[in-house]
Amino acid sequence: MAKLKRAVAHRYIERPYTRVSKYRSKQYVRAKPVNKVVKFEMGNLTKKFEYTVILRSKSDLQIRHNALESARLTSNRLLESKLGRPGFKLKLRVYPHHILRENPLAAGAGADRMSTGMKKSFGKPIGLAAQVRIGQAIIEAHVDAVNLETAKKAVSRAKYKIPCSCKLEIIKNV
Repeated sequence: MAKLKRAVAHRYIERPYTRVSKYRSKQYVRAKPVNKVVKFEMGNLTKKFEYTVILRSKSDLQIRHNALESARLTSNRLLESKLGRPGFKLKLRVYPHHILRENPLAAGAGADRMSTGMKKSFGKPIGLAAQVRIGQAIIEAHVDAVNLETAKKAVSRAKYKIPCSCKLEIIKNV
């Protein structure tokens, strides 16, 4: 399997020209890649918590699905080990709808017979990304007052997996 490209290759928001239809002849993207994000809500989904810690984006960008899954895993692992499953609620607030495409160009000996250059360069699907705007919530954690520091630490750990600068916001639920 080919090595994954760096996040900077797909960071900037593109026009979402990725039509997928239930009729195969009408869709431009022939196959949609499998989403790597396993869950979008974790923990105790029924309880009302006192505080909400939100991770917000400071810029417009695209976040790939493997970065979202990595951020979710690292924060969920810390919250589950410290608080247990009934002690928190973690929610991923973005969904990777956008299909990333790449025009494969062959390099090396004999590449001139295989490659078409930019002639038909629509590209093949290589992954998914969530398009995020300035100030949009990416991840939120709901906890009680005694566990607020743990939630801050868990959400800030997720911040290191996201390819942009983010800010933490703490809201007291009434």
